[in-house]
Amino acid sequence: MMIGTVTGSIWATRKASCLMGQTFLVVDTLRGVVVAADHVGAGQGDKVLLVTGTPAMKFSMDAPVDAVIVAIVDPEGSHVSP
Repeated sequence: MMIGTVTGSIWATRKASCLMGQTFLVVDTLRGVVVAADHVGAGQGDKVLLVTGTPAMKFSMDAPVDAVIVAIVDPEGSHVSP
């Protein structure tokens, strides 16, 4: 899993049928920029939790994706209390 920030979106004029209905967002992570399928309705500037690889594909009903946004991180709850 990774945490990143949504910086934009990707628009496709044509998609494979298994990708229909999916929204793709650009996410900036510590590992670099990732394009991820959005399953939670994230928006520009949101801090998000990503899963990658096989878990991402399974979360997307076996669609050929490599990264999926599975949560929006609450900015108030994203710190560790002493």
